[in-house]
Amino acid sequence: MSHPYRGLPSHQFWNTGVTQTPPGALDPMTSAKFQIQPGDQVSTMGSCFAQHISRHLVKRGLSYFIAEQGNPNDSDETNSARNYGVFSARYGNVYTVRQGIQLIDRAFGEFNPSEQVWETVGGFVDPYRPQIEPRPWDSPEQVVQSRDEHLEAVRRIFLESDVLVFTLGLTETFISKTDGSIFPVAPGVSGGSYSDDQYAFINFGVSEVIADLHLFIAKARKLNPTLRIILTVSPVPLIATFEPRHVLVSTTISKATLRVAADEITKLYPFVEYFPSYEIISGSAIGAPYFEPDLRQVRQVGVDHVMRIFEKHMLQSTNNSSNFVPDTAPVVSQPRNVVCDEETIMNTLNASGLPANDQ
Repeated sequence: MSHPYRGLPSHQFWNTGVTQTPPGALDPMTSAKFQIQPGDQVSTMGSCFAQHISRHLVKRGLSYFIAEQGNPNDSDETNSARNYGVFSARYGNVYTVRQGIQLIDRAFGEFNPSEQVWETVGGFVDPYRPQIEPRPWDSPEQVVQSRDEHLEAVRRIFLESDVLVFTLGLTETFISKTDGSIFPVAPGVSGGSYSDDQYAFINFGVSEVIADLHLFIAKARKLNPTLRIILTVSPVPLIATFEPRHVLVSTTISKATLRVAADEITKLYPFVEYFPSYEIISGSAIGAPYFEPDLRQVRQVGVDHVMRIFEKHMLQSTNNSSNFVPDTAPVVSQPRNVVCDEETIMNTLNASGLPANDQ
């Protein structure tokens, strides 16, 4: 008796593709449309998890494009504290695709948000990257000057990069009712003050994320017709949800939305690839062992697994057959913590006396 599954490769069956594969050797990526070649200028943007990819590129001696350099007269520690080198430009976390679109538009003079500065304790911050400096600026003029320098670097990112890795992180965000501006964190969390009259909560659905990805890609490729894009979905759960439901449900829906949108987009563009970092960390074959005790932060052993697979499939300069490291390998400490704007939600709540349990 014949059937359509006869002769399919082993990775298409759960028992041979997952069950019988050691967790540390699980590789859900079967092919790649293109690879990062030696000499390619590679930029990253997106959620907190994007920083792991940039660190790995640097570690492998590849051309990680940092368009916004620190002050050469300052120490490495000072520049690091000011988030130079953490991102290709100092945009902080770009959690939503809509935020990425507005970043391009702001950099190239197509959008000038009405809100330029937020007041906070001790000074002023940039509403679109409120955590980028270790302490607030002393004046609104300093915020504007720093932003002008930053947007010049953003222009270079989109004009000069060969490959852009965009890690999709969230669907929930807050929007200005005045002009539609998108913020990385809610007003009032890291500066400014929240008002229902001025701001609205929005949770992007699949069709909206797909439409935004189409627009983001169109804008990026108009600026740079040879740009290749790698999409990933962050495996890091939401730290909080504004939807009136359990945070686990919101996390599942948010990640599913981003994953479906990325899949639809990847099918349509030969120069857009999807890399399964989300599946490697969050897949049922591995689960909790790749997370810290808070079940949110990704352990280094999980990051190492992701980067082995990334290197195997996406980096042309590596030997694909010799990079397996058992997941029992010691955890390697990172030079600095991952920068995550979303963490400020809990920091703000804790500072104001968050109750231990709902009453």
